[in-house]
Parts: sequence; C-alpha cells; structure tokens
Amino acid sequence: MHGGQMLIEEPVRLASVLAPSKPGFFLTKIVGTLGPKSRSIEVIEGCLLAGMSVARFDFSWLSADYHQETLDNLKTAMKNVNKLCAVMLDTVGPELQVHNTTGNPIELKADAHVLLTADLSKIPSKEILPINFPDLAKVVKKGDTIFIGQYLFTGSETTSIWLEVLETVDQDVTCLVKNSATLVGFIFIVHVCQAKIELPTLTNYDKQVISTWGSLNSADLISLSYTRCADDVKELRAFLQSEDLQKTQVYAKVENAEGLENFDEILQEADGIILSRGNLGIDLPPEKVFLFQKSAIRKCNLAGKPAIITRVVDSMIDNLRPTRAEATDVANAVLDGTDGILLGAETLRGLYPVEAISTVGRICAEAESVSNQSIQFKVIVKQPMSYDESVASSAVRAAIKVKAAVIIVLTSSGKGARLVAKYRPPVPVLAVVTPSEASTSALTGTARARQLLPVKGVFPVLGGSIRDGATSTNEEASLKLAINFGTSAGIIKPYDRAVIFQRIGDSSIVKIIECNGS
Repeated sequence: MHGGQMLIEEPVRLASVLAPSKPGFFLTKIVGTLGPKSRSIEVIEGCLLAGMSVARFDFSWLSADYHQETLDNLKTAMKNVNKLCAVMLDTVGPELQVHNTTGNPIELKADAHVLLTADLSKIPSKEILPINFPDLAKVVKKGDTIFIGQYLFTGSETTSIWLEVLETVDQDVTCLVKNSATLVGFIFIVHVCQAKIELPTLTNYDKQVISTWGSLNSADLISLSYTRCADDVKELRAFLQSEDLQKTQVYAKVENAEGLENFDEILQEADGIILSRGNLGIDLPPEKVFLFQKSAIRKCNLAGKPAIITRVVDSMIDNLRPTRAEATDVANAVLDGTDGILLGAETLRGLYPVEAISTVGRICAEAESVSNQSIQFKVIVKQPMSYDESVASSAVRAAIKVKAAVIIVLTSSGKGARLVAKYRPPVPVLAVVTPSEASTSALTGTARARQLLPVKGVFPVLGGSIRDGATSTNEEASLKLAINFGTSAGIIKPYDRAVIFQRIGDSSIVKIIECNGS
C-alpha cells in the first residue's frame, strides 16, 4: 500500500477469479538457473518459450567446462526458437561451508551439543563439524544463531539445523542443536545470523571465473553474491575494467543484514539489485521479511533500477504446482513492483523447470492485469526529474491517456528504454536497439539488447546499425521492425495506437502513431 491506497485496481470482481485465465504476455521478467535438469537444448527451448529472459549460471556448482556446455546449448536453443536471452554469471562470494568428505548422512538431535571447529582435518560427525573459516570463534558470541544445512537448496527444514552458540574457546565454537535434522550431501552451507564476516566479497575463485569464462563469453550481467557495501560493487567494476569487461552490468545480490544497512549506497553504485530472500530470510526475523522486500523494491523503482527477487516456488522442485502461499507470494511481489523473479533450484535441479517458468509467468500476468499502475506512476513522477526523464514520463502518460497498445523506443544505448520503463507503463515497451556506426563502444547491438532483458516490460528488438544522424528512412525501418515484432507476439492489432519515444540530437521526442497493419 502507498498512502493507504490499494495496489490493485478496485473493484476486482469475484467473477473474474472464476473465469479462465487469458493466455498471453507478461511484463515481469523471469531469470532461470540452468543446471542438471535444464541444460539440454530441448528443455532450454521450452524455458525460453515459457518466458525465461535471463539464464543464470551459478558457479557455486560444478565446473566451468560444465557451464560452457550448457551455455553452448543455450545459444543453439536461442537460434532454434529465435529468442534473445541474457547471460548472468553468479559469483560464489564469501560462502562459509562444511565439507562432508565422507558423504555420509549426519543425524543431529535437538538439545544435543555439537562443536564447530576450524580444524579441517576433523571428520564431520554429529559431535563435530569442521568449517572453512578460521575466525568463526571471533565473530560469534554466546546466544548467537548459526544455520547449517541445505535449506537454501531444498526449502526443507529437515535437511538443516539451527544452532545456538553456548561458548567459544580458541578456534572452536560449542553450540546447542535447536532442531532435529539430517545433513545429507558433501557440502553444507553455514550462515551466521547478523554477523560481519571479514572475507572478500569478490574471491580469487570469482576473479578466475570472470577472467576466463566470463571474458570468453562476454557475460551480459554479473550477480555479485553477498554484496555488503558500495565498495564491493566498485571493486568488481575495477576488476571488470582490467579484464576489458567494463560494459558488463553489475547486479548486487543483497543477502544479509549488512547489505541492508548499506542498501542505499549499494543501489546507487549497482545497475540492478537481486534480493536474495533465502539468506535474508535466515538473517532477519520472519516478521520482518515482507518489510525489507517492499522497502527495497520501492527504492529500486524510484531509482529506475531493476529489482529481482528469489525463492518463490520452492515446492515446485518436486511438485507440478506451487503452494497457495507461494502463488500469492509471486503475485504480491508483482504488485510491490518487482522487475523480475529468479528461479534457482526450481529450474536448476527441479523436476519441472519449464512448468515452473510457465506457472510463474501466468501468476505474473494475472497480477499485472489487476495492478493499480496509476498509483505506482504517481509515486515515481513526484521525484525530481531530468529533462529526459520528464519526456520519458510524458510518453508513459500519453500511452495511458490514448490507451496505446505499446510504447516504441528507438535507442542506440538502451538508456531511453530504461527511462521509459522507470515510470512503469502498463503496456510493453518495444526497444529497437540500433547502435550507431560511429560509436566507439565495444558493446554490440545484440549485447545492448540483451542487457535490457531484466527490465520489467522492456522487449528489445534488434535494428540495423545507423550512421550519425537518424534519417526518416532509419526511423521508418525501426518502426516497422517494432510493429512486426509486436504483431507476431500478439500485442499489436491493426489500428492500435503506439507511442514513440526517441532522441534526435540533444532533444527527446514523443509522438503517437496508428498501427495500420501494413
């Protein structure tokens, strides 16, 4: 709610709830994590057709060669179905782990004691768990909470334990087990609630992956795991510059209380934000989770930067349908103003990767159909604006007034499309990306187009490169490309209206046309 006003249109008739959902377009973007259950060409084609806009490669799993094979399959799938998809490289970051070298299940009982130690020579058991962080005893105190397990992968409490710190001696931490659980697998994630872990956010392993795999494949986006302050983003940008990847966009993944404390400065530096609700849901009391989500998304909306949330349909790892709570959670995120939904284990190793994407897409479409866009628009336009932002907001206002089917943005860099999207138009933004031949940027038109894919409502269309100074012929060709794309996608019908937004020289221009279908 904003100012006591509902974020859904009133009234929503009960009859509309009982009516069949309309198949179709949704503006919210879906990030799919590719892995064992979603790396074949056939399955990736299904994911793309179901609505995946960004493919995430999680380097906390498996090797660079494995991910390269998956990416090669993605490229083939994109060609087969004629759809663009952005590539997101997800760093590992300062992740604390227990390495269960034997692979044997470890059963822990509530009210028992377990010792956490920095001595990695110890064999993991129900009495002792070795952790790859020698300073754990220095950062925790009696009464602190420590989480260990696979909940972030499985969503099941029976695979994870909650511990209460009883005492610390040298490099050892004695804990009380709060719940019975069985730890299964070779690696267990360790999360110390609201503690500052003095480890680099960008690890040597992350740098090696970026300089090899990321550089070889010109990654469109990098998700910086465990971003804790603006300096983390600055450090990654400096490293990207040294690897000639300065045009790669940085999405700060906020995962703990420290990141929330520094959220405003992180948002200022990053190109977008990923709200990692798995870790944040552990770091924060349950009753506070919805507050950080709503507040963070609103800040992103006002800044005109994409906000993406994670952990929405965990149950679809093993089931064909989400729970009622999960379906409502997705819809509420859309009403809050999220740009995208990130699916992790649901597509990485879930049994129904394509169905997970299509189900989330349908929920997004339904939520968008009742979203009170005018409230979001009014909130954002109250902020101070630049000249270009003023014209972009006018384009959105015009689209609302004339009931346009689309907004078409003619752009060489993608900036114009992002400006328009900031004001949350209720219709798709077709961004015709036509890079200038005179541009000195190493970033291709295709790469610029892919970087628009995480932005809510923006659908990039590749245009031919243009010489300095757009001509009427260039403009006509670009408009025809956009209208043909919109027609084939079913979002433009003959005689629909379209609002055009473009820059000519130092000026931004808005005009309205009728799509005559020719």
